[in-house]
Amino acid sequence: MELLVSGSVPVVQKSRWLTVHALAVFAFLYLPIAVLIIYSFNGQGVGGFPPRNLTLNWYRILFQDGPIWDSVLNSLTVAVSAMAIALAFGIPAALALDRAEFPGKALFRRLVLLPLILPGIITGLSLLMLFREVNVKLSLVTIILGHGTALISVATTEVFAGLQKLNRAQEEASLDLGANYWQTFWRITVPNLKLSIIGAALLIFTLSMDEIAVSFFLIGRDNTLPLEIWGRLRRGITPEINAISTIIFVFSLAAIVLWYRLRVGGQGTSQVGAELTENTIAGCDSRV
Repeated sequence: MELLVSGSVPVVQKSRWLTVHALAVFAFLYLPIAVLIIYSFNGQGVGGFPPRNLTLNWYRILFQDGPIWDSVLNSLTVAVSAMAIALAFGIPAALALDRAEFPGKALFRRLVLLPLILPGIITGLSLLMLFREVNVKLSLVTIILGHGTALISVATTEVFAGLQKLNRAQEEASLDLGANYWQTFWRITVPNLKLSIIGAALLIFTLSMDEIAVSFFLIGRDNTLPLEIWGRLRRGITPEINAISTIIFVFSLAAIVLWYRLRVGGQGTSQVGAELTENTIAGCDSRV
């Protein structure tokens, strides 16, 4: 006997349609990635269905390809440097938005978040005009400055969200026990923001690694990985591109798993810390 929803639609039928819809969405999202990974092992190269003569030969060719690994190194250098710049400016900006009161705070918040809204083409073109005006030669340094500038808003948003969830009682307890504001910041605030900072760092790193719009305008003689792949795609898809894309996917998946494990472990630690703080404050109040 089928149950009815509002006297008309059977629950079983509705559940089946939701399952079919969910499977269709997952197929739309992940089937192209699965095809890319499978064809990175295809002995006949790109094309030909079904794949035949599965081989690791394309990966051997890839690891012998000097220019593409130079571009990988360039992208890693840019991503790590941009991550450092974005966090160095984004964390103080988030603290200012959460803790400080100053004239023009609302305007400051909008200006900090503006790069999230602007298209990458606008950001890249405006930075290109700036570097040309100050006679700065285009190189990896200009790409680093461009990525770091564009991604400050990501760091600010992530850290600000973490500050909104932060239990201020631990900071107040630290100050009451004699620590100054600097000691409280490094020993209480930063450890409690660890998950937000790590999350922001991973997001910035990922966005920088696949950024192409800003890089296109600021590139010098050295290519980043997305621009190297784009340049090769103009001559046609090759199995090497499938192979490097597979490696990037595996690396990204590993980063997601690492972030998830850190988040789960950090949530347990923060809950224990919050309980200890509440117990300490309750004990102090009972003594008073």
